[in-house]
Amino acid sequence: MAESPTGGKGAAAGGRDNGQITRAVVLAAALKIVDRDGVEGLSMRRLADAVGRDPMVIYRHVPNKAAVLDGVAESVFAQLTVDATGTDWADQLRVVARDFRQLALAHPRAVPLLVTRPLATPLGMRPRAVVRPLEDIIGLLTRAGFSGADALHIYRALFGFLYGHILNELQELVERPEETDEVLRLGLHRLPIGEFPLLRELAPVLASYDGAAELERGLDILLAGLTATLPDPGEVARTPRG
Repeated sequence: MAESPTGGKGAAAGGRDNGQITRAVVLAAALKIVDRDGVEGLSMRRLADAVGRDPMVIYRHVPNKAAVLDGVAESVFAQLTVDATGTDWADQLRVVARDFRQLALAHPRAVPLLVTRPLATPLGMRPRAVVRPLEDIIGLLTRAGFSGADALHIYRALFGFLYGHILNELQELVERPEETDEVLRLGLHRLPIGEFPLLRELAPVLASYDGAAELERGLDILLAGLTATLPDPGEVARTPRG
């Protein structure tokens, strides 16, 4: 991802940096603000200050805040790569899932944008970096022998699972990290035991949440289900076409 050429010195000193301002520089600065202060902390004025320019300069590259938010999602998705030439489609999808999780954990406050912003725009009008994983995964799967429709189904199932997993993992917060008692650690003592006995019983499991392990377990279930219910791509590839 492109980084601001200001290096933070000009704005930090209260002066104006004379480096070239590009869309990539603006979006890199926007992502830094979101990473630090969340989406609600991003404004065009703060963005202008971050790159050491008058707000009107920012508007030359991004017309409004909505475009900035789209661009932040784009800049994160641009870091996700898919090897469409991979020979093991299931293994490659695992790689994509792991990489996406790492990106999300690196930019947790940008995750809501990754999940929601692309859906606010028709597919063909989304930034190419956002659409590229879809194209490459369909390419990977159709080369493996799946039909285009089945490849699209697999993509939707994978990213539906990933979005849910990431949102769930980021919400696994503890109330008292220093506690050794799982009920107190998770704040479950605040729930009436008569109404939530099963959650209280599962406190040790909830407290030992392992995001990476949960991801792998979910992928095992997802990929096994897809393999069992979709036509074998090898059989499809060998079927004569009239």
